[in-house]
Amino acid sequence: MEHVPIYQKVTLTIREAAEYSNIGINKIDAMLKQPGCPFVPYIGNRKLVKRREFENYISGKVVISLLTRH
Repeated sequence: MEHVPIYQKVTLTIREAAEYSNIGINKIDAMLKQPGCPFVPYIGNRKLVKRREFENYISGKVVISLLTRH
């Protein structure tokens, strides 16, 4: 199987999205858990990241923050 560069993939793993965006794995996972997240498809119970939608989302943000409950 031929290696496909991250920038050419349609979907990314959380680890690939973290590497691609320089955002931490935990932060991306938390983003994917938010209701109505525009860039998360579920394949079974596995979460992936839609690369283009993720790029559009982060390019439109100045600050990425999440409210967390303790």
